[in-house]
Amino acid sequence: MAKRKLKEHRINRKWCKGCGICVRFCPKKVLELDLEEKAHAVRPEECVVCRLCEMRCPDLAIEVVEEEADAAAS
Repeated sequence: MAKRKLKEHRINRKWCKGCGICVRFCPKKVLELDLEEKAHAVRPEECVVCRLCEMRCPDLAIEVVEEEADAAAS
């Protein structure tokens, strides 16, 4: 099975209330709260695509998007 690779974190800033649950659950400390108390991916290259931030966000403000698997690579 191929290693999952992050494409992007989609964070809906209007929905994010700055509770910090995503920040606390991230095992790689990818997310932080910014000056406006909104979630922000500060180290996306460290993301292991565990989706804990997405699963734990009570406001559904985070979506973790994976890169498409290369069909040619088998």
